[in-house]
This record gives sequence, C-alpha cells and structure tokens, in this order.
Amino acid sequence: MSLRLEGLRLFLRAVVRPRLARTVEPGAARRDFLRGAALLPAPPFLLCLPGPIGHRITAGPVREDAVILWFQGGAYVAGAPATHTAMLGRLSRLSRLAVVAPDYRKAPEHPAPAAFEDAVAAHAGLIAQGWAPGQIVLGGDSAGGGLALALLADLCARGLWPAAVITFSPWTDLTLGGASLRQFARTDPLLPAERLAEAVALVRGALDLADPRLSPLFARFDSPPPVLIQVGSDEILLDDARRMAARLQAAGGAVTLQDIRRAPHVWQMFDGYIPEARAALRAAARFAVDHAGAPVTSR
Repeated sequence: MSLRLEGLRLFLRAVVRPRLARTVEPGAARRDFLRGAALLPAPPFLLCLPGPIGHRITAGPVREDAVILWFQGGAYVAGAPATHTAMLGRLSRLSRLAVVAPDYRKAPEHPAPAAFEDAVAAHAGLIAQGWAPGQIVLGGDSAGGGLALALLADLCARGLWPAAVITFSPWTDLTLGGASLRQFARTDPLLPAERLAEAVALVRGALDLADPRLSPLFARFDSPPPVLIQVGSDEILLDDARRMAARLQAAGGAVTLQDIRRAPHVWQMFDGYIPEARAALRAAARFAVDHAGAPVTSR
C-alpha cells in the first residue's frame, strides 16, 4: 500500500464522495464524470476511434488475434467510452490488444434491459466482423462489470464461450443483499451507499431485481471460462465480488479474486497517480493474453 493511495483515499472522501452524495440529476452526474475523466493521464499514442459497435481504443500497435470487449461503469446512469479512455488505453498498451467499448444505453431514459440488450448486440457485432467467440475477452468495471457477467451467462447458455472475463469492482447484486454494503457504508472512500437504492430505482425498469440480466449473481453459468475479479478490501461492493466468485467457482469456473487492501472502487482508473492502478492493469493485461493467446508487455 503506497502513500499515494492513502492520499487518493483522503481526496476521494473529502471531495468526490460528497459530490456523489448530493448529485441527483443524471445529466449532472454524466457531466461530472466527464470532467473528472479529463484529469486522468493518458498513455502514449492513445487513439480512440468511434465505430459501429463501440469506440476502438488502442495505445500503440496491437495484435489482431484477440480483442477486449469492455463495458464501462457509472451505475447504469453515467459513464461513456470517453470517461474510460485513459484506463482502457493503458490496458490496451499493456496487453497489445484493442479494446472495443460500446456506449450502451443508460437509465433513466433507457432502463433495463436496454443495457443488456446493447451488450448482446455488441458481442454479436464482433462475431459478425469475423471474431470467433474464443478470441473475445469480456471486461467491465462496476456496473459494467455486472453487465459483462450478465452477458457471460447468456453466452454460456448459447455455447458462445468467450476466452476470459475481467471485472473491476463489479456490481452483481441489484437486490443490495451484500453485507459489505452495510459494513463499509461509512468507510468506503468513494461510493455513498445510501445512493445505490436510488440508482436501482432508475435502472430496473419492469424487471425483478434478481433477474440475471440485472443481477448476474443469480444467473446460471454453464462451464464458464476463466474470470478475473479485482476489488478493494473495504469498498461497499466487496461482497458482490466475493459472492460472484463463489458462484462461478460452484459452476466449475476458474476464478482469480484479487482483493487489494484499501484500494477504492475501480482504482484502476487512477493509473498514473497511484502505483496500485498500474499493478492491477498489468495483472489484468496478463490475464487477458494468457487466455487469448497474445503476448504481454511490461510497459
């Protein structure tokens, strides 16, 4: 644990978390996210090109024998490829794989199952472009991590197993049943636990909260591929990650759960500020290429 990580925790708790706690209008949340993302250092040679499936993000040369399909977080209300370009560019640079990030529809304008339908369509778009299911690595952070896992369950049921799945602090249970939601409600340095129920109300649409398209914790997984889950040790979604790992293991999957001490929610976005972010992204890149067949770089 670095001093810079402790400094980041203090900043998030003093500045960002209070802002999240009082922001009620989705448009304001989206604008704040974009403004904050503009402060994140970008890797060299970053390139973000919009396409029919999503933004193609690279940072230097990439191989074309595998691809990462990434769903960004933001409580299904905010977030866009532009908010995650720096982090995903670094992931691309480390893995030498292109990242495709769809700008899936957001609530409240488009409640569930809109995001899930867009995830299915994005994967189908990659298949239509000629990618084999086993050449695709699924990924996502926070709500996007839950979306990637919901898509995984659907793909397993249809025999379209991806190469692997990578998730950062995934939100997997919209019934809000995790004990860590209460245990760390006062100490999570970033997420105000009391706001999650409001986000759920905006997102759920007509679906039951245990519907696997919303809460992949309750999905059925048929022989899932390897999954990497990274989560902070005292964030409110810790139990979402732990219970998801246990469910995937019970289904026969090989799960790597990395519980990082005192790391805040999706700390990987702070690459360039804290060494823990680069270490996590390097581990994610290695996991992707180990299962997709491309070499990893230590840069």
